[in-house]
This record gives sequence, C-alpha cells and structure tokens, in this order.
Amino acid sequence: MSVKRKAGVALDTGQVSVAQMAYLKQQSQHRKFVKAMRISIIIAFFFLWELAVRVGWIDGFIFSSPVRIWETMMSMGKDGSLWMHTGATLFETMISFFLTVLLGILTAVLLWCSDSAAEITEPFFVVLNSLPKSALAPLLIVWLGANQKTIIVAGMSVAIFGTILNLYTGFKESGSEKTRLIYTLGGKKHHVLTKVILPSNIPSIISIMKVDIGLCLVGVIIGEFMGARRGLGYLIIYSSQVFQLTRLIMAIVILCVIAMVLYGILNMVEKRVRR
Repeated sequence: MSVKRKAGVALDTGQVSVAQMAYLKQQSQHRKFVKAMRISIIIAFFFLWELAVRVGWIDGFIFSSPVRIWETMMSMGKDGSLWMHTGATLFETMISFFLTVLLGILTAVLLWCSDSAAEITEPFFVVLNSLPKSALAPLLIVWLGANQKTIIVAGMSVAIFGTILNLYTGFKESGSEKTRLIYTLGGKKHHVLTKVILPSNIPSIISIMKVDIGLCLVGVIIGEFMGARRGLGYLIIYSSQVFQLTRLIMAIVILCVIAMVLYGILNMVEKRVRR
C-alpha cells in the first residue's frame, strides 16, 4: 500500500513538473513572439516611410525620411552637437527624476506621519497636479531665469504632485493588520514606517518611478522649449523656426529612444525587485 502511495506521489510530481516545463516554455515562446512582432512593426514602419518618400506618396521635405534622419544624425554626431543636445536633455531629466522621487517619498512620509497636515494640504496637491504644467514654464523662467535650474524645476513640476498623492494613498492603505500588531506589541510610528509601510510599498514606488521618468522627460522638453540654448527641446524649436524638419524629426526619434531605454531600465529593476 505504501509503495503504491509513493508511486502515486512520484507520478503526480512528475506530471506537475512536466506541466510546469510546458507552461514556462509557452510563456517563453509568447515573450519571443511579442518581441519579434514589436521589432517587425518598427522595421515595417520605417520601410514604408522611406518607400512613401521615394515613390512620392508624401513630401520628403515636410516628412523627411529614415535615410535623411540617419545621415543628419551621423553628421551631427561627428561635429559633437548631437551628443551635446542629447547629453543636456538626459542630464536634466535624470536630475529632475531623482529629485522628484526623493522629494515625493519624503513629502508622502511627512503627510502619512501627520493626518492633519494631509487633510489640509491634499486639496492643494490635487489642484497643482491638475494644473497644465506648460502654463508654469514661462513663470518659472521669470522667477528663476533662463538656465538649466529652471529646466530641472520644470521637469519636476510635471511629476512631483502626482507622485506625492499616489505615494501617500499607498502609504495610507497598506499594512493595517501589521500596523495594529506593531502598536499592540509596543512599537512606535517609526517602527511601522520602516517595518511595514516602506517595505510593502516598494513595488508601487517602482511603478510610480516608471511613470515619473516619462513625465520628467516631458517637463524637461517643455522647459527647453521656453528657455534653453541646448538640449533636444531647444533643437526641436530651433529646427522648426528655420524649417530644418529633418533635424526636428531626428530629435523626436531620439526622445522616443531615450524614453524606451529609461523605461526599460526601470522595468528590469521592477522585475528583479518582484522576484
């Protein structure tokens, strides 16, 4: 009887193992299929774009073409202007992103520590978060001047208020049972913060960071539109004024690449943390 039971357990374990392997193989094939389709769509888009220009379906002066964009990119790369503009935008985006995350977490912690402060200030954060940030950029230039500091603040202004509200909401709704247990055992509020609130909200913090990196990039470009002498936002505005549309579209393509790379890095960090 015991031998039969052992054989049955071994059979069940083997079936589960085979099922798991089949499931993992299916998931791996699905991921490969999704990646292949994404790459195929990008290649098809650029191919049809170039074909449409060469055949004459669209005006190459207005819409440019992938070949012209590549040639312009190589030319600007040789004289160093491409790296100057791209580096400036990337530096401003990363500084505004780190400051947004840091100040957002600190402010959310302060609001969580003081219910009265949260009740008083929450409506103001909601209003500021809803305010179009492009309306603030000219005012920031008047206050701070047309410099890199203004652009960094413009990048922060797009993401900071939403970050505070989302983090505070997550802090407020997490770990109620564990919180009561810590208080029951004689713990203090800082124990709840360090043992329950922050650890349980790490996945949501990283998810918010994935959103913030794109918002900070948008804010930096808005700031560069208004008052900059370098950066991809400045390159876009200048190119539109002198009708160098190939450079304009090239700058937009580079912004798309930067956004994808930064999002991909944070996505990898999120997967590692969840594991």
